[in-house]
Amino acid sequence: MPQSQDPQEFGQLALIASDTDRAQQAYAELSAAHAWVPLKEADAVVVLGGDGFMLQTLHAMLDKGRVIPAYGMNLGTVGFLMNRYRNGSSLLKRVTKARALKIAPLAMEAVTKDGARHAMRAINEVSLLRETRQTAKIEVSVDNRVRIQELVCDGVLLATPAGSTAYNLSANGPILPLDSELLALTPISTFRPRRWGGAILPDRSSVHFRVLEPEKRPVSAVADQKELRDIAEVSLAIDRETELVLLFDPGHALDERIVAEQFVV
Repeated sequence: MPQSQDPQEFGQLALIASDTDRAQQAYAELSAAHAWVPLKEADAVVVLGGDGFMLQTLHAMLDKGRVIPAYGMNLGTVGFLMNRYRNGSSLLKRVTKARALKIAPLAMEAVTKDGARHAMRAINEVSLLRETRQTAKIEVSVDNRVRIQELVCDGVLLATPAGSTAYNLSANGPILPLDSELLALTPISTFRPRRWGGAILPDRSSVHFRVLEPEKRPVSAVADQKELRDIAEVSLAIDRETELVLLFDPGHALDERIVAEQFVV
């Protein structure tokens, strides 16, 4: 369950940036204006870029086993996970006054057609996608009970509340408030059953996808930005042992953005 914390002090801050021109220019300006430490020594990190780079940064910390709070400033496009970019001496004060939001990722265990097992985590969503012109055929189970014997589609995804406004929204999935304790199970271009538009599940649920006819209809699995090809089956559940912390300016928190997104016309 996502949780907000009161503002807090951070001793040492790191600064990282994506490789875009805008982010690199901001990095040069901020590098000269403040004292920074390497990421491995920091208590929190300021991230310059877009949502994709923020996800990349969070995953890199997960992979290294050391996760620290991340304060993003948007120098990309959407910037849903980021704060507004402003240069100047107020940055350190903004980080200190920021509110912390805790989120838990999805844990994915995937088995490929050759029997190999792969473990990944996803902050936004895990999506299964057809690899060829053939539609995918996927069996969908929730809490060890088969709910759809044969979903014929371009794909299917499971999104967290933090990711519900990303790929899930573009696939006509529901927007989930951060404190909803829910997951969005959303089909992508469904052919059969025609009227199935997805499901909203408690976040304590476990979801299992089994690929039918994997030789004829190969399917890939994508956990945020990481892809596995030729999938046989995928198991998903919230990883309650892992905690990520995003920092937001007061009044610009992610939960408010999720509410506001539902009124965009």
